Amino acid sequence: MWLLVLAYLGGVLTIVSPCILPVLPFVFARTGQPFVKSGLPLLVGMALTFALVATLAAVGGGWVVQLNQYGRWLALVFVALFGLTLLLPQLAERLTRPLVAAGSRLSEAAGADSRPRPGASFLIGVATGLLWAPCAGPILGLLLTGAALQGASIETTLLLLAYAAGAATSLALALLLGGKVFTAMKRSIGAGEWVRRGLGAAMLAGVAAIALGLDTGILAKFSTASTGGIEQALVEKLSGKSPRNTESPAVQIPASEGAMTVADKTPGTLPVEGQLPPLDGAVQWLNSPPLDAQALRGKVVLVDFWTYSCINCLRSLPYVKAWAEKYRDQGLVVIGVHAPEFAFERNVDNVSKAMKELGINYPVAIDNEFKIWRAFDNQYWPAHYFADAQGRIRFHHFGEGAYDESERVIQQLLREAGSKVSDGLINAKADGVQMAPDSNEVQSPETYVGYQRAEHFVPDTALVPDKVAAYNPPKQLALNDWSFGGQWHVGAERATASAPACRIVYRFHARDLHLVLGPGADGKPVRFKVLIDGKAPGNDHGMDVAPDGSGTVTDQRLYQLVRQSGGVEDRTFSIEFLDPGASAYAFTFG
Repeated sequence: MWLLVLAYLGGVLTIVSPCILPVLPFVFARTGQPFVKSGLPLLVGMALTFALVATLAAVGGGWVVQLNQYGRWLALVFVALFGLTLLLPQLAERLTRPLVAAGSRLSEAAGADSRPRPGASFLIGVATGLLWAPCAGPILGLLLTGAALQGASIETTLLLLAYAAGAATSLALALLLGGKVFTAMKRSIGAGEWVRRGLGAAMLAGVAAIALGLDTGILAKFSTASTGGIEQALVEKLSGKSPRNTESPAVQIPASEGAMTVADKTPGTLPVEGQLPPLDGAVQWLNSPPLDAQALRGKVVLVDFWTYSCINCLRSLPYVKAWAEKYRDQGLVVIGVHAPEFAFERNVDNVSKAMKELGINYPVAIDNEFKIWRAFDNQYWPAHYFADAQGRIRFHHFGEGAYDESERVIQQLLREAGSKVSDGLINAKADGVQMAPDSNEVQSPETYVGYQRAEHFVPDTALVPDKVAAYNPPKQLALNDWSFGGQWHVGAERATASAPACRIVYRFHARDLHLVLGPGADGKPVRFKVLIDGKAPGNDHGMDVAPDGSGTVTDQRLYQLVRQSGGVEDRTFSIEFLDPGASAYAFTFG
């Protein structure tokens, strides 16, 4: 709703710019004529011109998004261009000169007939839309770039109509009040021009910060290929959808914490929870062409929301893979919806590589814009939705666990569709990171390293956002407290080691300790050393660490650093990065 209001105001405010002056003589030529035959067709013609421009831009914006990593830079170029046109009116005039020339010729042809004919007024409206391009172009471009966060859709059309309505309101006032409005506008043009230039300068500064990698979250406010939690929160707020849990956007809950299971129902009584939403919001599909209702007709469907660095998603993955393999020939279609949590998970190459390593062969929709996520009104990783052969959701489960119950749902839905299915259940093989947690011993929570969601950092007052600062960890840590050592640049979703010998220490209680890590900005591997209570981990090393504690960050992913082989107790974990550039995102435990 707020975005519609802003779009409307943007349309209204375009009238306080010098480039409106060539339009007004043609508008005032209709003053005093019947509004229905003269003014209304003019406004309709102008609105349709804006609609055509917006449709082309929205389609182009969707194409940019599908370019993924390259699209990020292309989007930056477009944002920089919009900023320059706001800052330099002369550039806007040059870029839009062909449109203005066409509008001038059309206005002259239509204006030759001063009689109140709807056709001539309509052409005046079309010409007005073209002549207004130097004014409307930059602001309209910004609007469409932001709207592309949600893709070419009815929301984009509504935004455009709101913008056109604002512009039409300005012209309607000009028609009704004539010269009085013209005189007042001349006095306001200077202030309006300074506002435009200030916005342009701010945009260029943001582009520079993004290009230099100063803040990966800034791009979420401008680019169609943006990333991070800021974008998701903004899109959810503006679209009116329920936000993810604000305490921890990466919510993973076991069945015992609220997820409904088949044990709550008797066989044959699975309710209808709603229709399976469309899956047309993906920016790309892997392992399959795009799947729609037609392709899924008559199939039982399991939709798995996941992201490849999420430990809970990884631990449920062996079961999802086994169901896909076992029941494929009976009519089950498993669809993974990859909804990223961190910036690097938006890179399709990263997702594709992770899928190969994890052995995922079923279709995966890349939901970088969270359109499918919002269509399901989902709030969790992992989340499983089960739909019958008629396209109706009959069951859902959030978090890990309840695998036997979930498989019985699959069997029941397949039988309802006419398949012959045995009662036997899978015996999924899960080892390494995917091994089930020792839930009775997990006393440490998921912990984010970036300042946006950091908790239990000590000392509290020492965390310096968005700057390189020196940290010294305390000698003693209480359970679940953690700290930095050395030179760190702490951003919204990650912290980056700015020098060799940077450390993170954490007092934890769990069998397993994992940390989401990434190498340097140039992709160069970063060596590290892990200690447990000041000693090499030995038999308690994780799968990504040698017994002597050595390891290397090579990819952006989750690393298992500790797996205790004996009794679980409070331990002090320490990781020291021997090279600069490593980024740390989040701790998880199992």
